[in-house]
Amino acid sequence: KVSDFGIARSLGDSVSRLTMEQGRSGTLVYMSPQQLGGERGTHLDDIYSLGASIYELLASKPPFYSGNIDRQIHERVAPSMSERRKELDIEPALVPQVWEDAVAACLAKDPSRRPQSAAEVAQRLQLAPAQIRTWSAPGKSSTRKALLVGGIAAFSVLALAGLYFGVLKWQAKPVSQAAAIPEKSIAVLPFENLSANQENAFFADGVQDEILTDLAKVADLKVISRTSVMQYKSAVKRNLREIARQLGVSHVLEGSVQRAGNRVRVSAQLIDAKTDTNLWAERYDRDLADVFAIQSEIAKTIADQLQARISPSERAQIEKPPTNDVAAFNLYAHAKTLIDRGVLGEPSKDLFEAVRLLDEAVKRDPSFFLADYELAHAHDFIYQLGLDHTPARLALADAAIQSLHRLRPDAGETHLALARHLYWGYFDYGRARQELTAAQQALPNNAEAFVLAAYVDRRQGRWEDSIKNFERASQLDPRDVYILEQFSLTYDALRRYGDTAAVLDRALTIAPNNKLIRTQRAKVALNSRADTKPLHGTIENILTENSNAAPIVAGEWLLLALHERDAAAAERALAVMPPEGCYDGAIPFPKSWGEALIAQMRGDHAAARTALTKAREELKKIVHNLPDYAEALCALGVVDAVLGNNEDAIRAGSRAVELMPLSKNAIEGPLLIKYLAAIYAWTGDKDPALEQLDKAVHLPCYLSYGELRLHPIWDPLRGDPRFEKIVASLAPK
Repeated sequence: KVSDFGIARSLGDSVSRLTMEQGRSGTLVYMSPQQLGGERGTHLDDIYSLGASIYELLASKPPFYSGNIDRQIHERVAPSMSERRKELDIEPALVPQVWEDAVAACLAKDPSRRPQSAAEVAQRLQLAPAQIRTWSAPGKSSTRKALLVGGIAAFSVLALAGLYFGVLKWQAKPVSQAAAIPEKSIAVLPFENLSANQENAFFADGVQDEILTDLAKVADLKVISRTSVMQYKSAVKRNLREIARQLGVSHVLEGSVQRAGNRVRVSAQLIDAKTDTNLWAERYDRDLADVFAIQSEIAKTIADQLQARISPSERAQIEKPPTNDVAAFNLYAHAKTLIDRGVLGEPSKDLFEAVRLLDEAVKRDPSFFLADYELAHAHDFIYQLGLDHTPARLALADAAIQSLHRLRPDAGETHLALARHLYWGYFDYGRARQELTAAQQALPNNAEAFVLAAYVDRRQGRWEDSIKNFERASQLDPRDVYILEQFSLTYDALRRYGDTAAVLDRALTIAPNNKLIRTQRAKVALNSRADTKPLHGTIENILTENSNAAPIVAGEWLLLALHERDAAAAERALAVMPPEGCYDGAIPFPKSWGEALIAQMRGDHAAARTALTKAREELKKIVHNLPDYAEALCALGVVDAVLGNNEDAIRAGSRAVELMPLSKNAIEGPLLIKYLAAIYAWTGDKDPALEQLDKAVHLPCYLSYGELRLHPIWDPLRGDPRFEKIVASLAPK
């Protein structure tokens, strides 16, 4: 019986207790290590405790029950449950191997190798009917008895897991519960470049990526996106079972490419990651011109091996070569790598180089559909990042998309490119959503189609839909920290700071040294509690580790210095800031605006005025060329307000809000309202300032308690009881 039991476990100075109190409700009471005063308790300690509890339930003894338990936990591997049952002469002595493996995983010495969620533990514990029927010790019990005992034990283990984590979920809410891993799921890992010429590395990446792309078009498969799998590009021996667990797949494909002259050798093998079994392997020695046929053959073979249903249209897409020009393909593969690096690399360098390479590829093969697709992507990316925010850049993207329509009007990539273009270039969210629906149907494994849907949802104020689409995207691309970083911003706008922190913690388990993620995680305390210490310490640590990282964190460093009223630190941050300036979201404040704020902080009003005048001239040039650029108009209005050009300031700020209303943009709209409040504050019009500010704090918006408490831009309103009431409304509860 399992209706009345008590288990206590000592884990050094961290203690977990799990007790079942007898009574009508059978209430499960769980006391976490934190509640009991422990400092090191984590969710993974809870999983260790669960493993130990299941072990004792099935073996009648804990994994360690004599001597120095703490030392044994850290130094010994627990004996198998079957061995322990044999010692104690318990029938049936044999424990199903799947349970042995699940409990061993829970008891792993390295916490990172333990199951990461309740759902994963439950999924690992599940027995197939055939496994229950065969769970018996020969000569010791009848089949009926084995079935009965097996069924009871299975119920006991699953009930324990369910109850244990049912109570845990209020304590540490995960961002998402891992679903059971589909059998028809695969990750196509980077292929090793065996060519003597290492410049062929892009060619090897291109071969692997085309196989991945072909498989991703099969709706009956789950295929992990490129960004996540490229993180395993290493000559170090791979732990395929661990990689599959991290990516949430049952199978992995790995291989190599060797190119010599006009010959190419491609080797590939399909692995069942659950058993480390090689399901299929093949080596292709062909003319270089046959490389595209090899890619198609491998993709079709893998789909067949996984017993995936392939529709006629999917098969036709797989069999169609991307190009017949190998040189054009090499240019395309190189450019795609540069675009994928995106904002995490050097966008002002990488994206323009990608455009050059793709222009050359399209010149070599005007029918190269995927090269035009990436070309549209690069032009839109350059426009969206503000590296060239001009009608001329949009026209270049338009031209690439027209080529896509001419070559393959119904392709999923055509719909996706147009959706991105409408979203980034024209804020046409309605049409973008229609194109995304078509793209998702044609490209069921393309994470970007769901990321873009999440962006559109966010812009339209459909916040819950945005969360769902980010979750779907992160399932398809589970190790893309940029998706998680953007996901966290959705929670940040909703001021759901606990969820923001949880998503960023997920990102940090993937990229613990990512400086942007580290600073964003530390900034949660500043936004939610007006506590600058975590961000201060994080930036200090990053600069100590690598002084060359200063430009990466310069924006958050300057913001921190302004909040802490530290003019010297602000000057150091501004000195290393990239030339793009002091952007706040999409608001393009120039570096001279930062100089003005620092001078104001020092009390040097003459220097502040000089810097403000310079900032005004820079912004006037932008607005002259782009009169409907709402974000630039807003920045100009703020600068004019601080300069004392009150009428010009209010006119510019009001016009910006008209150009970008909430109905058009639920992200920039509230940001412009926030700055209109600041404009009124600096012009001395407190009533409309407080009216606009009150509107902003009642909207999902990147306006936080920490900013209102500490940022100098709100100094003209300090001391007004109405302002203090608004600030208090955002205070942590």
